[in-house]
Amino acid sequence: MWTHLSRLHKDVPAWISANFSAEPSRALPGTAAAQESAPAPLATTLPATPLRSPETGTDSQEGQTEAGSFTDQLLIPILSECPGSKTRQALQDKGQFLARQERWDELSNLIRSSDQARRSTSCGQPKADLLAYGARSDVVNAVEHALQDRTAKPGGGQTSLGKKGSNRPKNSENPILIEGVMALESLRRDHPKDSYLTAIVALAHIDIAWTWRAAASQDYTAQANREAQLRRCTAHFDRAAVLLAPLDDQSKSSAFLLAARCALFAGRSADTLDVADAYAALIDQTPSNPRPMRALGVQMLPRANGSYAALELEARRTAARTQEQWGAGGYTWVYFDAMALDEQACARVDPKFFLDGLQDILCADPSQEMINLLAAYCAVSLPKREGISASADRHRLEISKAARWLVRSHLRELHPLIWAHASEGFDNNARITSLRRFAAHGQAKALHCIAGIYRDELDSGHRITFSPQGVNLTPA
Repeated sequence: MWTHLSRLHKDVPAWISANFSAEPSRALPGTAAAQESAPAPLATTLPATPLRSPETGTDSQEGQTEAGSFTDQLLIPILSECPGSKTRQALQDKGQFLARQERWDELSNLIRSSDQARRSTSCGQPKADLLAYGARSDVVNAVEHALQDRTAKPGGGQTSLGKKGSNRPKNSENPILIEGVMALESLRRDHPKDSYLTAIVALAHIDIAWTWRAAASQDYTAQANREAQLRRCTAHFDRAAVLLAPLDDQSKSSAFLLAARCALFAGRSADTLDVADAYAALIDQTPSNPRPMRALGVQMLPRANGSYAALELEARRTAARTQEQWGAGGYTWVYFDAMALDEQACARVDPKFFLDGLQDILCADPSQEMINLLAAYCAVSLPKREGISASADRHRLEISKAARWLVRSHLRELHPLIWAHASEGFDNNARITSLRRFAAHGQAKALHCIAGIYRDELDSGHRITFSPQGVNLTPA
């Protein structure tokens, strides 16, 4: 079974070329809370592209005119990959390789040692998480591809991954949707006392649940179809909860197991205090990793498992607990995605506290990756929902102004993928059919924002050159 799944990567490129269009797909509805250091070597600069309308993805006349007006005047090094991406990919590849070779004991020991030693990448992402993601990626990707194939061809019928010549009856269930996860379940039965392998199986169920939820959000056919897909989503979350329940005691000393437990909250209702306490325990174990803080903020929204009062309380508690690492930045991290998603969260935030935290984050991590993240958030993510609520807009405008000093005082190179994700609201479920075009869209958006910040200098005919030493203005 696993040998069959491990060969999927050979079939997937053909399926992609047959089904993926040249145009990038737009963001999907879903929840946020995401992912993303020392500067990496400069990669080849991405091609200049016309600015695209964030709503439609079409080339706007205004964007084309403006892009042409500053392309020769705005010179900035552009990284086509995020720093640390090679390290992250190597860890995922290692986990995938060990899974394909069915070297489960070796995989478990490697994840355990990384977890217990609190090893992380340069941007704070736990290495254990990356190894585990690689180990389950064949199964999760196979389900995602099968569902996308079914969405593209509603009649179903051909084969798994769209190959012709199948004897599978038309409209029957694609076996890929269940074979992979059943192989993982079989693995768990063979290693019943291995908590790390059990967690990998549970995380695979959670990933597949998200895939079913995304499929339901794209299905514009019968209501019954969407309801069936959401039931599959719920079933996978429920199975993950059953698998993780016996690991509660062990998770108290394991950031990896705690993170798996916290991942469940995105698909299940839970008491606000239980959610807050679980995330607090995870943050205490990995205070240098901002991702759990961002996820906590989303979970504290009323639409999830919290309330606005709980959001403010947990933001302040987190700032106090992580003061040594982030100063006031814990408050900012908790509100980071919550504000971008929810108007009332934006209206209730303490903007001075948030901006103080922003500066403290920059003091703690002055890397160009962090500067791009904060600048893209202020310049792109926050303004996207402008005009919905006057009270929220006042805070939105005050915080968005930080993009100006972030770009002018600190930006030295451009990371297009970060800006592209910011344009999508840091939505982990956004379907990216072409990484190159996605990055090109982020590059165009970033250049548009930077040009606005340097509008006076550009209009007066200056050429603006960014370098590690700073920004240099010269007559064009």
